[in-house]
Amino acid sequence: MFGFVDETTIEVSSGKGGAGCVSFRREKYVPKGGPNGGDGGRGGDVIFAVKRNLKTLAHLRMKRSLRAENGQPGSGRDRHGRDGRSVTVEVPPGTIVRDAETGALIRDLSDEEGEWCFLRGGRGGKGNAHFATATHQTPRFAQPGEPAASARLKIELNIIADVGIVGFPNAGKSTLLSVLTSARPKTAPYPFTTKVPNLGVLRVGDREVVLADIPGIIEGASRGIGLGLQFLKHVSRTLVLAFLIDLSDDSYLSAYGILTKELESDRGELLRKPQILVGTKLDVAGTDDRLAELRAAIPGKRIIGISAVTGEGIGELSAELLRFGE
Repeated sequence: MFGFVDETTIEVSSGKGGAGCVSFRREKYVPKGGPNGGDGGRGGDVIFAVKRNLKTLAHLRMKRSLRAENGQPGSGRDRHGRDGRSVTVEVPPGTIVRDAETGALIRDLSDEEGEWCFLRGGRGGKGNAHFATATHQTPRFAQPGEPAASARLKIELNIIADVGIVGFPNAGKSTLLSVLTSARPKTAPYPFTTKVPNLGVLRVGDREVVLADIPGIIEGASRGIGLGLQFLKHVSRTLVLAFLIDLSDDSYLSAYGILTKELESDRGELLRKPQILVGTKLDVAGTDDRLAELRAAIPGKRIIGISAVTGEGIGELSAELLRFGE
């Protein structure tokens, strides 16, 4: 995802209502016509719209201030002022809206579709035609429009996926994603090829599951080493975590312990999710024996061995992952 942005701050403002008009009929042969001032128009609203085609908040990064249009004032002959145009803030699914000053949650748009009106525009003021009475037939006053409302917001994105793929850099996460789905993340034989989360959809028949591949985690990531743990929030909503362990790497026996320790330091609640352990790169000589050793070292955990190159174990893993998309 080029230009991936998962946090930004914006200021939004609804439109103020238009003022009511003070006016009187001035027609031939009607020397003392009554009041005919029209009402002001309503100010525009601030509306959030969830758009499934959006995957990032990059479009908001350069547009920090969003303002709805003010309502137009009323005019003579009972003419109503035009309502102000609303402003629509388009966001991807998984967006969270917070108060920028306090951090308080305002709205979680993760499970919503369609539109949500955050700020209503001010009502237009009534023209003087509304205030005529039997004892006061020439009112020379009208209502002003209601003021606008504004807010400073912190917009956050937590990607929505069923399965979160975690592991050391170069463990084969992006390669696996490209094999299981139509996603084409960048892959290369060096660490930290993945610098932003990638999404893909595994489909078999009418069943599907959404996978999220996040940048690699290394020992000390909770202290900011490597790319740190800044992307862990993108697997916070997943139903299951898939831990990928590179069987061709000499740290294969300690990898799971290191990964869980780093997750526990930053987001311990993630470890309460169901887990799938995946031993990767079975196409490399000697990894069959290492897979057996890994299974013996972590008893009680089901570990699926795969090779994204030869396809070994991919069917078994796909079937296991699809259980969480039902």
